[in-house]
Amino acid sequence: MLRHSRGRLDAVVRVVRTRPREAMVGVGIAVVGIAAIAGVAASTPTVDEIRGAPAEVAGPPAPPPMLVRNVAPEQALAINAAIPLASGPNPAAKPFIFANADKAAQGRALECLTSAVYYEAGQEPTDGQRAVAQVILNRVRHPAFPASVCGVVYEGSTRATGCQFTFTCDGSLMRRPMADSWRRAREVAEAALTGFVYQPVGNATHYHANYVVPYWAPTLTKNAVIGAHIFYRWAGGWGLPGAFSQRYARSEPNVDALRSAALVAEERDRQQRALNPQGDVAEAIAEIPGAEAIKLAPSMRGDSRVAVRFNLTAREAAEKAPREVYVEKVAASNNLRWTLTGDAVASGQQALGKKAEPAKPSGATAAGAGAATAAPAGASVATTVVPTP
Repeated sequence: MLRHSRGRLDAVVRVVRTRPREAMVGVGIAVVGIAAIAGVAASTPTVDEIRGAPAEVAGPPAPPPMLVRNVAPEQALAINAAIPLASGPNPAAKPFIFANADKAAQGRALECLTSAVYYEAGQEPTDGQRAVAQVILNRVRHPAFPASVCGVVYEGSTRATGCQFTFTCDGSLMRRPMADSWRRAREVAEAALTGFVYQPVGNATHYHANYVVPYWAPTLTKNAVIGAHIFYRWAGGWGLPGAFSQRYARSEPNVDALRSAALVAEERDRQQRALNPQGDVAEAIAEIPGAEAIKLAPSMRGDSRVAVRFNLTAREAAEKAPREVYVEKVAASNNLRWTLTGDAVASGQQALGKKAEPAKPSGATAAGAGAATAAPAGASVATTVVPTP
């Protein structure tokens, strides 16, 4: 083997020495050929890419924060309706299996999933609750999310950037559940954890109420509308069945610790809002249909000023708002009613203000020494005594 290689090397050296120009051309052609082969290899898709599976190098996408556009509910309904449903196949998810998890882990998973179904979809019909439970279990299998049920439910509940499920960071956990509604949510959670699959939502990993418009909604694939919620899956390969390959952790974090941490974080945020009242003002403005805050430079007096611009939506909302006349609301007296509205007063009741003096009769002479000055009827009389000379 070594002898044959040595002979080929001697032949190459002789060619280079006797025909240097031809040898250089040949080397150039070889280099170009190698580069072309390398380029083809790099541009040729792999089997996984052809199947639509996500590339492992890129890593799973990060869950977007729950930030919504500042639009009125009526406008949100129209915007959401304009986003088309995906026309392609919508395969169902695989049944969830606990995979040798102990009883403690199963109980914690049931507690967390029941809480999510109750607080996120407590007023929804049974199918709406099943859809929410399916999204949570879909996330457990997806590498973009935690590999446990409680980890998915409480993800982001202590971060200032926001939680993934709003009930873990908006104070809802402080409300005591209603027994009947909790029992219904628990039944839905038990069924989902023992293999029931709600097929209409497919591999959806996101949802939101139809009266809000998250910024991420147009970037995902809308694949179902169930009750008051709209469901989405990741766009591209990360939303295909092959991406849901994460194994269940077979353990669950402590539910009481997660709930306590979420409540502490909510109290922290509440105190921060109290220290920054302008934040509450901004939230209040955002709740007014058609209102838009205008940035102002600090006042010379050092106070905080807020300017608000209202568009036609706000005008329409103001015109439709119920009105109640103030004097009727407070059962105002006739005097106050006359002062505020100018309406006629009741007979026998005098209007507010100084009573006018009557005109003096013609031919009257000025009062002499010791005489009293005439006063209007009903008015008090002040008498001045002047000594005579």
